[in-house]
Amino acid sequence: MSASVESPQGAPSDGRGAQKVPLLDLTAQFGPLRASVLEAIARVCDAQRFILGPEVDALERELETFLGIPHAVGVSSGTDALLAALMALDVGAGDEVITTPFSFFATAGSIARVGARPVFVDIDRATFNIDAGAVASAITSKTKAILPVHLFGQSADMAPLLELSERAGVPVVEDAAQAIGASYRGRPVGGIGAIGCFSFFPTKNLGAFGDAGLVTTPDGTLARKLRALRQHGGETKYHHDLVGANFRLDALQAAILRVKLPHLAGWTAARRRNAERYEALFKAADLVGTVTLPATSSESTHIYNQFVVRVPERDHLRAYLQSSGIGTEVYYPVALHLQPCFRGLGYRRGSFPVAETAANEALALPIYGELSEAQQTWVVEAIRNFFQQRA
Repeated sequence: MSASVESPQGAPSDGRGAQKVPLLDLTAQFGPLRASVLEAIARVCDAQRFILGPEVDALERELETFLGIPHAVGVSSGTDALLAALMALDVGAGDEVITTPFSFFATAGSIARVGARPVFVDIDRATFNIDAGAVASAITSKTKAILPVHLFGQSADMAPLLELSERAGVPVVEDAAQAIGASYRGRPVGGIGAIGCFSFFPTKNLGAFGDAGLVTTPDGTLARKLRALRQHGGETKYHHDLVGANFRLDALQAAILRVKLPHLAGWTAARRRNAERYEALFKAADLVGTVTLPATSSESTHIYNQFVVRVPERDHLRAYLQSSGIGTEVYYPVALHLQPCFRGLGYRRGSFPVAETAANEALALPIYGELSEAQQTWVVEAIRNFFQQRA
């Protein structure tokens, strides 16, 4: 940080004038909930029921109410939610699933895990989400599902995908791992397609104390199948109608999530306020254009699991911010079609140029709900200093 810029009043410092702004501060969230969380953990320990059971049942009902989706099935992780969804739709060897090359690995990895082929299409430059207009040309007789990702907390453009789904007879599976509470045209993500998949990884807006996930669906028949699949394909103990897996949700994680769920709407509102403040700060610093801010679709509600900007000099800026005590992250440095494990799919550099450019320019800034105005001011001032020094 330039010596000419003072640390904003009230901003935490490392004692040398440089402020510390972590990418995420889970301890700030945990503090006010500590007693309630420990009470919930003690409740499970006293009951000695650790797998599924009443805590999971109660969480599922509460999430159905919160999300406005008829059926919620707790599972062991967001990745397992994707696997269970694909298995429930009988996706397997020889099938194709159309998805985005710009996402966390589990999106495409789950397709490969069930024996199917990930078929990538490029992304929309403004939102980072799948380019819905490019999906139609990727449909073949082998297409078994379309798997959009509601990346960074904003819904993909679902209307054209649903139209294509109906026309082609191909179900849509929503990867909503980063988007709990987001909506599209007033409808909650996870309840728009055939199946929705959520993650409760600790860094998510609603995070467990380890791995946990959720599968949602408006279809009662699919919900029943998903519940069987998470217990090795059996509805009755030791009787297996399907080959499923161990996708069961731990009662401890469910109990912790039940404590946190009532606070989610407030945490989301705080993230949205912080996003608005960033926009004002970047505008005041005359950085809009030099830094491309997240685009928000008028048809969706963004819940800002991440606040991702675009900067051509991303890696240099990131190093500068790190030296200034500011945490950042790159989501995602290598587009999925260029991952070594997918080399056999036949894609190459240049196959999806928008995704590849995003991998070189995207940078996530701190956005968690407890982030202070002083901390945000410091982040933007550091970015301004970086560009002033390079001018």
